[in-house]
Amino acid sequence: MNALITLSASDLAALRDALRTGRLAAPYLPTLVERIIPGDGGEVAAALQAIAGTGANHQGVVAAVDLLAQARAGLPAADDTLDLVTTGPDASGTTRDTLVVVQELFRNAAQSVLVAGYELYQAEPLFRALADRMAAEPGLHVRMFLNIKRAAGDTTTDRELIAGFCHRFRIKHWPTGRPLPEVYFDPRSISIDPRCRAVLHAKCVVIDQQEAFVSSANFTEAAQERNIEVGLLARQNRIAERLVGFFESMLAMGHLKRVL
Repeated sequence: MNALITLSASDLAALRDALRTGRLAAPYLPTLVERIIPGDGGEVAAALQAIAGTGANHQGVVAAVDLLAQARAGLPAADDTLDLVTTGPDASGTTRDTLVVVQELFRNAAQSVLVAGYELYQAEPLFRALADRMAAEPGLHVRMFLNIKRAAGDTTTDRELIAGFCHRFRIKHWPTGRPLPEVYFDPRSISIDPRCRAVLHAKCVVIDQQEAFVSSANFTEAAQERNIEVGLLARQNRIAERLVGFFESMLAMGHLKRVL
């Protein structure tokens, strides 16, 4: 990897200024580079020499470093776009709580919500904020991608398994009297042949294609409040859009089916 790409915004700015003022010039010796950027100046010096080796004069090298510095300065810091989200004892107090983050995401949704989950257990309290938001915002488009289980040795028909899941979802997992979301599942999860069976194991929430929360936590009280779980909240529309696109592509190809 080109060493210039790994430099921080401040290091690139310092390197650019040294090149502009002539404090650093060809042949870009490592010892001179290290006076500007402490550390291993060999790779940075080699990167500068590589630019010069393309035929660029000194001003061309300055322009290339300046372009990188401007691009890096325009990027938000990782701390501004990523949050560590956890469940469990948190003596340090440096992370955000899973349940708090999920409820906050649901309450702030304006246009669309995508939820993917593997395990539900008496999830009605967890989904209440989302159901209330759907009631308050009739145009809010909510899609859930959930797992339907077939236990080992269970010979119940597919139709009965799906009907049972839908009944439990309405009774145990969704607030009474609230609009229902669209719910989809992977038909392979209820295959009678265990060799063909698969599970929808993803656990994530995407809001308005702007924020994406990916976590180990299921939608159960234990996972949201007591277990040791880890996740990341990304406020990056590119990641959120790609995550939505992943599920939409499976819908388009018929891999996922709607049950509600």
